[in-house]
Amino acid sequence: MSDWLRGPRGGIALAFGGDAVRYGELADAVAAARLPSGDDVVACPAGTDPVGLVTLVLACLERGRPVLVGGDSADAVRVSSELPSGTELAVLTSGSSDPAGMPRAVARTNASWLASAAPLAEVAGLRASDRIAVTGPLHVSMHLYAALHALWLGATVGDQVVGASAVHATPTRLARLLEVDAPPPAAIVAGAALSESLRARATARGIRLTEYYGAAELSFVAVGRGDSLEPFPGVEVELRPTAAGPELWARSPYLALGVVGGGMLRRADRGFATVGDLAEPIGADAFRIVGRGDAAITTAGATVLAEDLEARLLALPGVVAAVVLGEPHDLLGERIVAVVELDAATDASAVIDAARQHIPAAELPRRWFVGAVPTTASGKPARGILRAALAAGTLGVPHPSHSSTSERSNV
Repeated sequence: MSDWLRGPRGGIALAFGGDAVRYGELADAVAAARLPSGDDVVACPAGTDPVGLVTLVLACLERGRPVLVGGDSADAVRVSSELPSGTELAVLTSGSSDPAGMPRAVARTNASWLASAAPLAEVAGLRASDRIAVTGPLHVSMHLYAALHALWLGATVGDQVVGASAVHATPTRLARLLEVDAPPPAAIVAGAALSESLRARATARGIRLTEYYGAAELSFVAVGRGDSLEPFPGVEVELRPTAAGPELWARSPYLALGVVGGGMLRRADRGFATVGDLAEPIGADAFRIVGRGDAAITTAGATVLAEDLEARLLALPGVVAAVVLGEPHDLLGERIVAVVELDAATDASAVIDAARQHIPAAELPRRWFVGAVPTTASGKPARGILRAALAAGTLGVPHPSHSSTSERSNV
């Protein structure tokens, strides 16, 4: 059987859409899968049913055929000549900040994912007896890895949160899961920083949290169970000075080979790589992620990191999701705009009043839009879509941060 299939033949491997597939059935399907002739990249399009997607990916990995997950045959042709030598698995992604959703392919080896399987099981306390839920489509890197990792454990993985013993989720998805009566007792959270308020809410519900920081290009970088992170097992971290602040670089056996179509991946000396995220050191070996250098807003001569301010907003009562944007302004250079999704019991005026009390004036959003925050397929806030909507004037009616008098005096 595949290196990823470690459950007993009679055990349930996949449980999606109400259908159950046993390990033996999945292993037989992988062995019998018919791949296109030749040695070209095999396309595994977005929208492929979960069982079919897992089967095709495992069949390609078993037979040494590179597979492009999330792309169609045209995408496979487009990237095939540019994939780094040794590519076995490539995942198409548009990221959360690209309004056009232009796809790029993150290329890696099978071994780079397999190497992190045992460390993740250890830090998250996952076992073969678990029933693990994923909260997004499997053509997304985070969710595909979560599914393969569950199979490596010999556990059951599916799309039903109710009855699951553990769930993989972004903070946005976790916030929504807390609205159900019986959320899973364990959650592995990634994709964005977890706010203190959301962490407290999850802990109050008895959920054991494992938070990790990573990127499709870097895979696992750091892990933590509080307000700070430390290097993931097997990862070396360096914080290198930049004008915007310390930039996080990582070296590990989990790094991708490269990216086709752009992206933020940069490599440097001694095997280190970065995607431009900034970090604040906390003590000798701990740090916290404060945002990405390219997500900085320059307003009235001050630099505000969007993701850092978003974390402050998420800490306010009633805020379910938040995205901060900069829009051009004649006097300020950029004006800070907040898009917030609120729970049913909270109104905008209460959140804005709380923000005035807890956020420095230089970072306080000047305009607020209230509504559902769109997400990417991986569950991250779709910053690029909101940025385009702000420019087009289609976000709706804004709520000012100040009265009209104080607004005039502050700009």
